[in-house]
Amino acid sequence: MFEHFNNHAWDSMALMYADTATFLDPTLGDNPIRRTRTQTVATYKSLQHTIPDVHDSLTHVFACGNKAVVEFISTGTLPGGGKLYLPICTVLTFENGLIIKDATYYDN
Repeated sequence: MFEHFNNHAWDSMALMYADTATFLDPTLGDNPIRRTRTQTVATYKSLQHTIPDVHDSLTHVFACGNKAVVEFISTGTLPGGGKLYLPICTVLTFENGLIIKDATYYDN
């Protein structure tokens, strides 16, 4: 997933998710929402438009049952030239080999 993210291969990354998955992310509001693969691709294309060199560097991965907890640093160049350095923690829930829930936490 993160290899696809760092290559900005959004269609390939979206195929790692179920047809419709649940997302919890500060940029999407306070409550979990259901999103299709098409919506997921659109979200990441928009992110790339805003931060063309966005990149995630994994620091830790923990797996337990059908969940994986991933800690990483998101970096890139913000509009206006500032630098993004954002520690993030994501809890991924899997079913039948696909991500069905993506709960992402960071200081917004």
